[in-house]
Amino acid sequence: MPKVVDVEQRRAVIVEAVFRLVASGGVEAASLRNVAAEAGLNIGSVRHYFVSHDALLLAATEEMARRVTVRMEAHGSRLAEAFEAGDERRMGDVIFALFAELLPLDEQRRVECGVWMAFTERARVSLDLREAADQMHREVIRLTSNLLLGAGVPDAEDRAAALTIGVDGLTLAGLSWPEDYPPEKQQRLLGLLLRQAFGGATALEGHTP
Repeated sequence: MPKVVDVEQRRAVIVEAVFRLVASGGVEAASLRNVAAEAGLNIGSVRHYFVSHDALLLAATEEMARRVTVRMEAHGSRLAEAFEAGDERRMGDVIFALFAELLPLDEQRRVECGVWMAFTERARVSLDLREAADQMHREVIRLTSNLLLGAGVPDAEDRAAALTIGVDGLTLAGLSWPEDYPPEKQQRLLGLLLRQAFGGATALEGHTP
């Protein structure tokens, strides 16, 4: 009798292999052949689920986004509670925690940020990935803009774009020059970016350099 394969489990094993390879060697390391070897599979098995290198990278990025979204939704619930209670200090803490999920502050987030940066760089020259990258980028700006609007910040869309770009730049710096941008400095700079975006809101005073 043929062996029954759990499709979702097999895809998850392959995606985890992509995560490890991108984290250690960048996007070029996650070739179909390397991913197959890392996952302990033959290349035909990998091609059965992912027809190309771009398809692998897209699946890894979607999984990264899912993980980050789960954590950010938990913060969102806390933010709603703080808003209802009128607790500005707590609102500031939660807003800071929300955006900190996007920075390479620990091993898990370093791997996730590495996948995101590899994906966006590849999407710059790959039509197959460009639409998905554009959609993810615009969604982050939209959510950030809504957060700023809720805080009564003027020019919310422009400020959201500036904040999103700033966080992306800080992410790149943290990945590329970790000695110059350790977690403590990343958090300090994030506090500055947030204070600028929110117009010096008192809720964020404790998160400035």
